[in-house]
Amino acid sequence: MHAIEVRGLHKRYGDKVAVDDLSLSVELGEIYGILGRNGAGKTTTVEAVAGLRRPDRGEVRVLGLDPRRDRARLRQVLGVQLQESALHSALTVRELMRLHRSFYRDGADPGELIDRMGLTEQRGTRFENLSGGQQQRLNIALALLGKPKAVILDELTTGLDPEARRQMWATVEGMRDQGVTVVLVSHHMEEVERLCDRVALIDAGRLAAVDTPAGLVTRAGLEQVVRFRTATPFDAAILDGVEEARSVRTAGDRVVVTGSGNLLHAVSTALVRSDVAALDTSFERATLEDAFLALTGSPFDGSSDHGSER
Repeated sequence: MHAIEVRGLHKRYGDKVAVDDLSLSVELGEIYGILGRNGAGKTTTVEAVAGLRRPDRGEVRVLGLDPRRDRARLRQVLGVQLQESALHSALTVRELMRLHRSFYRDGADPGELIDRMGLTEQRGTRFENLSGGQQQRLNIALALLGKPKAVILDELTTGLDPEARRQMWATVEGMRDQGVTVVLVSHHMEEVERLCDRVALIDAGRLAAVDTPAGLVTRAGLEQVVRFRTATPFDAAILDGVEEARSVRTAGDRVVVTGSGNLLHAVSTALVRSDVAALDTSFERATLEDAFLALTGSPFDGSSDHGSER
């Protein structure tokens, strides 16, 4: 059984098609990233998965449950942190955590989650008086209160400083280690490349590609470059059998190899087999952002979807 399965999801707002017969599946225990420009349909998709938006057609299952028909049961196993959430502004962090903990038969300790999210000093602070980053951390804590088996995190680290972002990454990695399935919607390429086992590229409501971050770069056929120096004259024939290498050129004692796939490993293996010592090796590879451009035909805007995306 897949953790999350979406088949033929379609949603229209007036004349605009937000999601166009989208299908995807998320495996149990993986971190699954969703990337797309503003208006690509990411938020509509995850809202449909969470049972917060009714699709015009299509089928969604989360841990075997229908998000609309089995809403009460789904709430016990799915945690959701969306970009926008309506929380009582006059309640304190402690009060909000205790209130939301009462929604679950079994769940995490509110005090422990407050500490883990770095909100210890804000326990008695009203929601309206929290900073944007503190509100974000509270929303994430609320999503984890029910000890979910799957969780949706939409723009996980928006508003967080670099240290808090790294701490949040460690939290997400720890969730995966515990077998929790994570769907991560993010504009931070570094975040997606570090955390995600697979990434879905959504373009104009359709699934453009899905693969590992490295697999997307390879699929896009983008060039990588390996540079190294040798202490003795280099025979380019050593790399003749390296399928990943497209070209090899030398300039004095400097060798430049361009190619794709797992180029660095392939070149290094060939050199070791030929007993050639590579010195001052450097590696340049295409980024996930480059792959997004190549696979969708449009640049990734890299800005927040806040308030504009469906």
